[in-house]
Amino acid sequence: MNPVSSVYIGIDVSGTTLDIAIHDTTDHFRVDNEQTAIDQLVQRLIALNPTLIVMEATGKLELAVLRALCEAGLPAVAVNPRQVRDFARATGMRAKTDRIDAFAIARFAAVIKPVVRPLTDVQTEQLQALLLRRAQLVDMLVAEKARLERAHAAARESLNDHIKWLKQQIRIADNDIDSFLRSSPAWRQKEDLLRSVPGIGPGAAATLIAFMPQLGSLNRREIAALTGVAPFNSDSGKHIGRRRIQGGRAVVRRALYMACVPALRFNPTIRAFYDRLREAGKPFKVAITACIRKLIVTLNTMVQHDTHWRPSII
Repeated sequence: MNPVSSVYIGIDVSGTTLDIAIHDTTDHFRVDNEQTAIDQLVQRLIALNPTLIVMEATGKLELAVLRALCEAGLPAVAVNPRQVRDFARATGMRAKTDRIDAFAIARFAAVIKPVVRPLTDVQTEQLQALLLRRAQLVDMLVAEKARLERAHAAARESLNDHIKWLKQQIRIADNDIDSFLRSSPAWRQKEDLLRSVPGIGPGAAATLIAFMPQLGSLNRREIAALTGVAPFNSDSGKHIGRRRIQGGRAVVRRALYMACVPALRFNPTIRAFYDRLREAGKPFKVAITACIRKLIVTLNTMVQHDTHWRPSII
């Protein structure tokens, strides 16, 4: 490889292999996606002194190599696969193989230069896993209850048994999450602060702690965009399009939506804000999204200043 001032590397991740490509070269190689091969890959990449290493967030398949690279002090980051796909289409790259994808990711790294973010710590990963498992159990419970409503008599006993078991598992999951949160003094303090807001229950507080560690470190626009409740313009020429939300962290947005339901009853500030929007003719969806935005901005301010909720804070 010819020496270059900046080395941008793309890694295409699959369940069994890693395809590695170096931008502005023809260099490409493949290794197994397992720990021994990853350790050897880290040493090989250290020798290249890369400026940036980018891979797609594939849903856990990339975590082992990403963690190994970051622990070795290499500038590595996982990005949204949709960003890479849109970039590849915009630059005319239509063909798709693991090798081509690796070079597309390397080019994306060189042009876009995504920011390297710190890895989630092991404890937070465990809390995320517990919360995601609870959400899966809840989804299964909702589905089984829907089946029960239209089930034949012959299937009802099985459905009722499964519903009973799911409810028991959800209670166990709640206890596990609460115990895990309470094992950390910092998390315990943050949970108490978040739950001082009427409407924020244990589930919403735990979700914010696990999936929104940036809470308190961003400004109001950034935290709204990260949640996915910041409206984006859609204007062209004389046409003024409807503002829409997009992206963000769906798991956080869902938790805050569920928090807004009791907040409309017990949080006077959120209720007054919601009523004002509805009286102005805003549809329910617009009004509730605005309430979610107000809620996350409030929580962000509270964490920034380590201040418990009071009606005047928003």
